[in-house]
Amino acid sequence: MALLATIAANAQQTFNISVKNPSKTDRTDQPVVLSLEKYGEVRSALVKDGDTEIPCQLDDIDLDEQFDELCFLADLKGKEQKTYTVTLYADGEPRPYPARVYAEMLMRNDKVKEKNKHNNFVASLSVRGDCANSYNLLHHHGVDFESELNGIRIYFDKRQTLDLYGKFQKRLELEATQFYTQADQKKQGYGDDVLWVGNTFGLGAFRGWDGQEPTMIEPVKTRTQRIVAYGPLRTIVEIIDQGWQAEAGKPAVNMTLRYTQYAGHRDTDVDVYFNRDVDDYRFSTGIINVKDSKEYSDNKGLRACWGTDYPSTDTVKWSRETVGLGILLDKANIISEEPANKDNYTFVVGTKGRHLCYKVVYCSANETFGFHTADEWFDWLKLWRKEVDQPVKVTTL
Repeated sequence: MALLATIAANAQQTFNISVKNPSKTDRTDQPVVLSLEKYGEVRSALVKDGDTEIPCQLDDIDLDEQFDELCFLADLKGKEQKTYTVTLYADGEPRPYPARVYAEMLMRNDKVKEKNKHNNFVASLSVRGDCANSYNLLHHHGVDFESELNGIRIYFDKRQTLDLYGKFQKRLELEATQFYTQADQKKQGYGDDVLWVGNTFGLGAFRGWDGQEPTMIEPVKTRTQRIVAYGPLRTIVEIIDQGWQAEAGKPAVNMTLRYTQYAGHRDTDVDVYFNRDVDDYRFSTGIINVKDSKEYSDNKGLRACWGTDYPSTDTVKWSRETVGLGILLDKANIISEEPANKDNYTFVVGTKGRHLCYKVVYCSANETFGFHTADEWFDWLKLWRKEVDQPVKVTTL
């Protein structure tokens, strides 16, 4: 009987987490992420705000069939502090909650007549570095993901560019449109591709640097795209470049780019991981110089633009689109902020060790819920930066 009691006790762990908003501004959908390393086997979880159950998510980050992190989202008034009750179970399955994010990878099928009817879903795809045309292996040319406010696809080629989907309404749309909105869907108020990226950074693509200009992610031994987490509160996708010869005369590196999209957010977290110290390597990132765009920089790592141009020709009616873009880096990683040229607003970056991180963010002027002038966009970015610099304080009690 004592043995059975011990097993039952170990099967369930309950504790509290304090989350405090340090600012006077109300915060919604603030990510709270808990490492599960010290809790043993976790198969399901329950999070409560007082007596109310709130959605949570368990993620297997390293794909070893063991959950590594618990995530939930906190809503806090200015200066408010809340205590959430977390219960971890050693059995069961993750609880289902309504999806607030979405991600997909689809193998291309040219026999399908309608662009958004593909259903050959895959979770991961790897190609050799000498693959002739990896760009056209996947439908919408790479993995895509979204929150209610945004939609992004990442090209599966040496550019690894982030291309953007603009919405009219706050909702998930990519499962229906698959990034190629049809005419009847446009009449129903669905969004569409809103940016032409070419060989530019688009929205914050990570590249090499040759001392004069950005370089593509080539040569590589293999390149991989995969989906790590599908939701319901965050989606995580990774781009893996094995054997990247980032700089001539230096050892090749393995690089993993991890993109995390939280529900309720128009910004996206970017983490860059290397398999070796890259202290003496130089890299680059930034945003496209949208045609005739207006630029903003706080000279402390936040750089943005607002402009109007034609997106790619796969959109409906090819109308001109207006977007606001932004990127935010840690000042410690910035080697130089380069003058704008016809293609990009560029940062040259480096890191001590094997990891750096930054955030990218955008809006479409089509949004009924968003921004419609450069001044509105830049003002919001300043407030967003303050929020990023003052994250909620999380304490396990």
